[in-house]
Amino acid sequence: MFLFLLGFVVYPLATLLMNSFFNEEGQVTLHNYMNFMKLKYYYIALFNSFKVSFFATLFAVLIGVPLAYLTTRFNIRFKGTLNILIILSLMSPPFIGAYAWILLLGNNGFITRFLNMIGVPFESIYGWQGIVFVFTMQFYPHIYLYVSGALKTIDSSLEEAAESLGMSAWQRILTVTLPLVLPSLSAGTLLVFMESFADFGTPMLLGQGFKLMPVLAYEQFVNEMGGNLSMASTVSAVMLICSTLVLFIQRFISSRHNYATSGMRVAKVMQLPLSMGWLLTILAFIPVSISILPQLTVIISSFLKRKGPVFHSGFSFDSYAQIVYKVPKAIMNTFSFSLAAMAIMIVMGILVAYVLVRRPSKVTGLLDSIIMLPYIIPGTVLGISLIIVFNKPPVLLTGTWIILVIAYVVRKISYTIRSSVGILQQLERSVEEASISLGVPPMKTFFKTTARMMIPGVMSGAIISWVAVINELSTTIVLYHGATATISISIYTEVFSSNYGAGAALATLLSACTLLSLIVAKQFSKGSKFIS
Repeated sequence: MFLFLLGFVVYPLATLLMNSFFNEEGQVTLHNYMNFMKLKYYYIALFNSFKVSFFATLFAVLIGVPLAYLTTRFNIRFKGTLNILIILSLMSPPFIGAYAWILLLGNNGFITRFLNMIGVPFESIYGWQGIVFVFTMQFYPHIYLYVSGALKTIDSSLEEAAESLGMSAWQRILTVTLPLVLPSLSAGTLLVFMESFADFGTPMLLGQGFKLMPVLAYEQFVNEMGGNLSMASTVSAVMLICSTLVLFIQRFISSRHNYATSGMRVAKVMQLPLSMGWLLTILAFIPVSISILPQLTVIISSFLKRKGPVFHSGFSFDSYAQIVYKVPKAIMNTFSFSLAAMAIMIVMGILVAYVLVRRPSKVTGLLDSIIMLPYIIPGTVLGISLIIVFNKPPVLLTGTWIILVIAYVVRKISYTIRSSVGILQQLERSVEEASISLGVPPMKTFFKTTARMMIPGVMSGAIISWVAVINELSTTIVLYHGATATISISIYTEVFSSNYGAGAALATLLSACTLLSLIVAKQFSKGSKFIS
C-alpha cells in the first residue's frame, strides 16, 4: 500500500510541486508564482474561489443547522419523507444540478420565461451568484446530516440545567447546544467548503467568464499541452496548499473547542400545537423542495419531445433512443472502469483495514494519513499531477483506461477503507484466535473467517466509492480521451453543445444507478456502523 500511494499520490504531487518552480527553459525560478500573485487573471481566480466557497458554506450552514434543529427537536410532519428528499438531493453530482438549473433558470429556462412573461425582471442563473446558489442547494445536506446526528446524542440534562438557570431558548442554543455540536458542524463546513472549492463542473457550466481555480487549472493545462505545464502546475500547487491550510484550520478550531457529553439522556421531541407544527413543516419543506427540483427537472426533461435542442409539449423516448445510439461506449466505459476500480478497492480495503486495526503502530498511522490525503486534493490537481508523471516512458499511461482506474482508486478508496476499519473494529479477536488455536493457519483464518465477517462493511463502503466514481467529472475531464469518455463527460459535452435532451437522459440514467447503488449499500450496511 505504501508503494501504491508513493507511486500514485506522493510522487505525482511532489513532481507537480517541483514542476511549478521551473520555467519553460527548465531553469529553477519563482517566476510562475510571481506571475500568479502579480497578474489579475490568475489571483482573481483564487479570490473568486474563496468567495464562492465562503458564501456557499455560510448559506449551507444557515439552511442546514436550523433544519437539523427543527427535525430533531420538534414533531414536524412527514419527517421520514423529508430525510429521504434531503439525501436524494445530495446524491447527484453538482454539475448535474447546475445543468438542471440551466433548464430552469438559464437564458431560455422554463422559470426564466415564466418570470419574464408575468413582468418579473430576471436574467439568468449564470454568474457567481448562480454558482453559490447551486453549491448551497447541493451541499447543505452535509451540514444537516452532521448536525442532526450530533443533536440526537446531546445529553438533555445540560440544556435543562441551562433552562433552570433562567436562560432563554436562544441563549441555550447559542451557549450550550451549538458548542456541543461544534465538532460535527466544523466537519460538515469543512466538507462543504472543500467540495465547493474543488468542484469543476458547476463553475464551468455557469461561470461564463467568472473564473474559479479548478477551471483556471484545467484551461492552463489544456492550453499548454504542446509546451510546458509549469503554470498549470503552479495553479494546481496553489489549490493544494490552500486545501491543506483549510484542513489544518478546521482541525485547529475543533481541537480548541472540543466538548463531549455522556449521551445518556437524549433530548425529547417537543410536541407542538397543530397549527405551529404545520407551519414548521412547511418552513422545513421549502429549502428541501428547492433542492430536489433539479432531480425532478432532469427526469421530466429526459422524457419530453424535442426537435433538435428545443423541447416541445408531449412525451417521448427520443432522448433515450439517442443515447443508446450515440454514446453506448461512454455507458460501457463508466460501468467497466467503475467495476474495475471497485474490485481493487475491495481487495485493498480489506487488507489495509486489517493492518490499521490489528497491527496499529506509528507506521500504520502514517499509512492512514497518506490514504486520506487524496480526500483533500481537488480532482483537477490529481489529474494534472498524474499526467505530468505518466506522460512519457518508461511508464506511459496517459490516454489509457488504466490511468482513469488508478485515479478513481486513489481518490475514492478512503470510503472503502473507513467502512472496512469500522466493521473490523466491531469484530472480536476471539473468533480469529479460536480458529488459529484449532490449527488453521493465520492466512487461511483471515480469508475464511475475518474477511467473510467484514463483507457487509466492506461492500457498503465499496458501493459508496462506486457511486462517487460513476459521478466523477473533475478528474476524468483531465485524464480522458475520446475512447475513454464516461457518462459524466458525455453529459458535460451534451450540455455544452445545447443537446439538453440527451444530457437529461444520461443524467437520469446516472441518478437511477446512484439511487440503486445506495439502496444496495443500505442493505449491506445493516449490522455495520458505516451508514445510518
